[in-house]
Formats: sequence, C-alpha cells, structure tokens
Amino acid sequence: MTMAFWLELVISLLIVVGGCFVIVGSVGLVKLPDLMSRLHAPTKATTLGVGGALVASMLYFWGIESKISIHEVLITAFLFITAPVTAHFVAKAYLHQHPEKKPELPPTGRPYGWSTYDAPPDGAAGQAADGEVDRKD
Repeated sequence: MTMAFWLELVISLLIVVGGCFVIVGSVGLVKLPDLMSRLHAPTKATTLGVGGALVASMLYFWGIESKISIHEVLITAFLFITAPVTAHFVAKAYLHQHPEKKPELPPTGRPYGWSTYDAPPDGAAGQAADGEVDRKD
C-alpha cells in the first residue's frame, strides 16, 4: 500500500523538526554554563524532538497499515508527562542544595518567600515568622 504525498511530506517534516530539536538540545546540554540552564535544553529536546519522531512513526504506520500503534501513543504520553516533571524535580533539588544561588525575586509583602523553598523555619507555609497565622480577611 502506498501513502499519499501529503502524508509523506508531514512525516518527513516531523522527522526533520524533531531531529533539529534533538540537535539543539544536545548542543545546549554541552554548551550552557550551569545546571539550571543545561536542564532546559534536553528537556525540550526529549519532549519535542523525540515526540516529533514518535508522532511521525505513528503517522507512517497509520499510512501503511491503516491503524495506529498503541505503543507509540503510550511512549509519547509517557515522555510528554515525565520529562517536564523530572526536570522540575532536578531543578528543585538543585535549588535546595545550592541556597547561595537563589534567584532574586520581588518582595512578597509577607514574612516568608514565594514558595515552600522559603517557608518559615517550622515548615508551615500558612504561618508568619512570629507564629501568628497569616490570614487574609
């Protein structure tokens, strides 16, 4: 069975775009200066580059066999969910291990910072530093 020209064109475009994302992500992993910068490049490469190749593979087998492979759908869903979550966890661990490299953020107007990273010493995010409960009336 042969495929339509437009389907071959879409598949080729997805492979080329996915390959470009993988190359840019690999170069970013090598060339960027610190972990927080380097973390962004391979995450995008995995999500968009490999995802593009998997979508191209799904379209190819749909064009040849007239059915969609569930394996590629599951792998794509797994990558689209796990790559950003993993990058978030690695970035959060890095921030907790390197408190001296904390980014400058605007003031919050509260005695504690923007996130649980800057929570009060007892760890209760809903309490102010002096033990009073921070309520919005």
